[in-house]
Amino acid sequence: MGLVDTEGIILKTYSLAEADKIVVLLTQTEGLVRGVAKGAKRLKSRFGGGLEPFSIINISYFQKEERELVSIGQIELVKSFFDAAGNPKFLQKFSYLAELLLEFAPPHDPNERLYRMAKVCLDTAAETPESLDSIGLYFELWILKLGGYLPDWNKCDNCEKQLGSSAANLQINFQIVCRQCQSSGNNRIVTPEQRKLFSDAQQISPTKFAESAKNQSENLRDVSAILRRLISNILGKKTVEEKILTAGI
Repeated sequence: MGLVDTEGIILKTYSLAEADKIVVLLTQTEGLVRGVAKGAKRLKSRFGGGLEPFSIINISYFQKEERELVSIGQIELVKSFFDAAGNPKFLQKFSYLAELLLEFAPPHDPNERLYRMAKVCLDTAAETPESLDSIGLYFELWILKLGGYLPDWNKCDNCEKQLGSSAANLQINFQIVCRQCQSSGNNRIVTPEQRKLFSDAQQISPTKFAESAKNQSENLRDVSAILRRLISNILGKKTVEEKILTAGI
């Protein structure tokens, strides 16, 4: 492939040998990329603060065929979220969202919609820290939607009747059924308000969704809990966020 220039979001870094780092980032044009930043741990590294988690950067790297790790040449910091990451809740939430990207984004498979979604979610949460719960739900929903895993909550999974503003019952496959089709052993109700959050997140920007979801903290938590269970089922394991929440019960 040769030399690549693109924009990216730093998701994770970890040590390699004495002075180097492995950098994992989501790029705008090349998808998920893992690379070596030589000398990054040195005091006078040419990478400076550009390798901080969640930084938006312009990056140049060299890709050799049949090698997973690219060789990072230059990094230019576009935007830092260092101050926002000082908030433990922000750091926890976006560490979890970065984990989702690492699990769902195939290496070197460009997905500009996914990149734009991740970038605008970072911006929105940094500017309005009180929106972290709504941004988390928005991110979970879209990573499922872009991966083709998101259930259809507009109609009954059994009779296919449009549900409108009616409540429904959640099934084991995470689809929903109308009250007429529900089985006696199914008690998990999805309310009209929760279904509206689910629908709104698919139609508007993260910023508008965060505004519209104000004062709906309980519904946000409930819908997010369903999406986390679906994500865990798909991955065959609990995510970091799911482990933290389960431990707190």
